[in-house]
Amino acid sequence: MHNTLLRYFRLPALALALLLAACQKEAVAPTPGNPTATTQPLPEHLTMGNPSGATADIAQPTNYLLMKPPYALSYHRDRGIPNWVSWHLSADWRGSAARQDDFRPDNTLPAGWYQVQANSYTGSGFDRGHNCPSADRTSTVADNSATFLMTNMMPQAPRNNQQTWATLENYCRTFLDAGNEVYLICGSYGRGGTGSNGYATTLDQGRVTVPARCWKVIVVLPTGTNDAARVSASTRIIAIDTPNDNSLSTAWDTYRTSVDAIETATGLDLLSAVPTAVQQVIEARVDNGPTN
Repeated sequence: MHNTLLRYFRLPALALALLLAACQKEAVAPTPGNPTATTQPLPEHLTMGNPSGATADIAQPTNYLLMKPPYALSYHRDRGIPNWVSWHLSADWRGSAARQDDFRPDNTLPAGWYQVQANSYTGSGFDRGHNCPSADRTSTVADNSATFLMTNMMPQAPRNNQQTWATLENYCRTFLDAGNEVYLICGSYGRGGTGSNGYATTLDQGRVTVPARCWKVIVVLPTGTNDAARVSASTRIIAIDTPNDNSLSTAWDTYRTSVDAIETATGLDLLSAVPTAVQQVIEARVDNGPTN
């Protein structure tokens, strides 16, 4: 929970109303025994909240909301990467669709905005690092293909992307086999990272910022409905904050931290749809659960 958000992280009422009409996941109406249930469901991929109050307003180019069928994100035009990407992972999102590998610019960005290209990272020593992973979206070819839009990418040190984060992503998918669903929010912050070719602050003639840190927050719930209201003080929350450096440890648990610490570093308000009293408990805690 973070009450002092950056000035541009605001959500006009009209934009919120439009958001609530899209991609909705079933919500349960309030009852005397369930007073915290929502009366109007949030979009599926923003069930845990909109961390920056992003809106699809071209006057907010550093916090521009993009709603894709497989995920939601806040895009920063001047950095050429997302502030954050948020998505819901359940058995419904998994299937047999192959990895498409069709990296491409996002032509849904407002007219006149630079579109990061598939080759914008070429020769840089940084991977085109997915925020929402390809392997989380295998139910249809279209869903998998959507993860290869460059608005879902960040320049990520290869060791970070291919080993540290990949191991955590694989672990998150194992929760589904145990009857769970997962909500994930990830992003990056800062400026300057070290890839396989050394240190860099930007790519593509300064149009893509190389972040200094990459973070992720994971909420694990038994499969059900009215999900934000079901988060409790005992819900497992995993938060990591890794250096974007090719010499980092490949053990993701080395970088476990608290949600509060990520909020302090980024100015975001994570898990804002969760009841406030629960947020105060779960956001201060550092996970110490199993890692595989």
